[in-house]
Amino acid sequence: MNSSLPLYCDSLFSYSRFKTTEVNIGDVPLGANNPIRIQSMTNTDTMDTLSTVEQTLRMVRAGCEYVRITAQGIKEAENLAVIKNELRKHGCKVPLIADIHFNPTAAEVAARIVEKVRINPGNYTDKKHFQKVDYTESEYQEEIERIRERILPLIKICKEYGTAMRIGTNHGSLSDRIISRYGDTPLGMVESALEYIRICRDSDYHNLVLSMKSSNVRVMVQACRLLVSRMKAEGMNYPLHLGVTEAGDGEDGRIKSVAGIGTLLGDGIGDTIRVSLTEAPENELSVARMLVQHYQNNDARFPLDFEGKIPVNPYEYLKRKTKTMGSVGGDRPMAVVTHAGDIPSGVIVANQKNNAGFRKLFFDLINHNDLTPVIIHRYFSDCAADKFQFLATSEIAPLLIDGLGDGIWLEADGISPEIVERTAYSILQATRSRITKTEYIACPSCGRTLYDIQETLKKIRKRTSHLKNLKIAVMGCIVNGPGEMADADYGYVGAGKGKITLYKKKEVIRKNIPQTEAVEALITLIKESGDWEEKVGSRQ
Repeated sequence: MNSSLPLYCDSLFSYSRFKTTEVNIGDVPLGANNPIRIQSMTNTDTMDTLSTVEQTLRMVRAGCEYVRITAQGIKEAENLAVIKNELRKHGCKVPLIADIHFNPTAAEVAARIVEKVRINPGNYTDKKHFQKVDYTESEYQEEIERIRERILPLIKICKEYGTAMRIGTNHGSLSDRIISRYGDTPLGMVESALEYIRICRDSDYHNLVLSMKSSNVRVMVQACRLLVSRMKAEGMNYPLHLGVTEAGDGEDGRIKSVAGIGTLLGDGIGDTIRVSLTEAPENELSVARMLVQHYQNNDARFPLDFEGKIPVNPYEYLKRKTKTMGSVGGDRPMAVVTHAGDIPSGVIVANQKNNAGFRKLFFDLINHNDLTPVIIHRYFSDCAADKFQFLATSEIAPLLIDGLGDGIWLEADGISPEIVERTAYSILQATRSRITKTEYIACPSCGRTLYDIQETLKKIRKRTSHLKNLKIAVMGCIVNGPGEMADADYGYVGAGKGKITLYKKKEVIRKNIPQTEAVEALITLIKESGDWEEKVGSRQ
């Protein structure tokens, strides 16, 4: 990353939220002094009005304050009016958000109907071909002018109708143009959004919300932090929407979401959140509520009571350098401690009352060039398993994301040792501090998904969960699929009704496989590529 970038380290971690401007979204304002808002997205067919309305009502009853609906085409955008009218008949005034990809005309239709539109700067006017193209400065500026011409009609409509806009960058759908200049990086994500933001500002349109999403928790956190830094440098303070995209399902999906969203809320960053799980949308909301309730409390944030400069770069991952002591520190894998006897002599076992205390300890060690390894130790009592996993993740993940710690030691009353140990490994996995099992990058599905992604993920997990150090993506469609799974080893992507396309890395291997044959075809591809291992005791 460009070392000349301003580092607003001293203000990133504080008791107070980053003070943003207020954006009106229907009757539920966002940003400024408003509470952190909760949102989710329907996974029904947008043309199925009844199913979409029923699901929306369930989401609102579960605590959803904004509901996003895909509008991949003009007919879907037009049907948002029908959906909205039906919701109003039920007395439901929840603000609706149209999710737009590839189709500016659909955005322009939707902006006249709903309270907010979400566009992705990576595919609103650009196309991604996974090709590196060299642009001269004049060619690059010509592309910016092309973007300006294409988005100005939407800006005009949004101003006329009082519609808000989210400029939502996805790590996996950065345009070839952005990647050619900035790379596939957090900086590229931020610049992709800033191009659009500057056009909006030139047009005196400020009803904006911004997001930086990735299935890689580190990238998501770094990009959001960098966006805040760049906004401060340019005199902006637009609200931020937080989410880890394609987080998956079950414990892993929840831990991954809390790791990313919780780290940023602890930094004081974030005005609305969406927990993306490959489950029914209603299931996302209990996790989101837990996050909001926890971080609305100032004590949960990570203040820096520290004199001098912060000795870590919040925009890049750099593991704290330590010496090796037995099985801990140095180049050893991050340790998971289950008993005090596992800890070599001389290693620091740190048990602070909050994240700020841990940071203060690590910063003191770094500034004194003390290379002693540190085991992060936390003890929890009087909480159920899901609450324990939430608290452990929210307290430890931010440290790991910043490269702090050589191992973790979790203890919890009334929770089985198996769950405690599994949670420790899952936190390491979510923060990419240590990979010990298959990672599933799976989207939550939406109206664009033409197969049962939840059931398919279960089938693939059952067949492949014993494979270590592999990333397998299960994606609903081609909108974000090929991009968000760009660092996956294998991809299973919806290609049409009942059809699946298989990827290896970024390369298409087989197209339009019947869904009934696709899981087996994926297993065959993994085997043919030499990445298959038989389960212990298996006769496969």
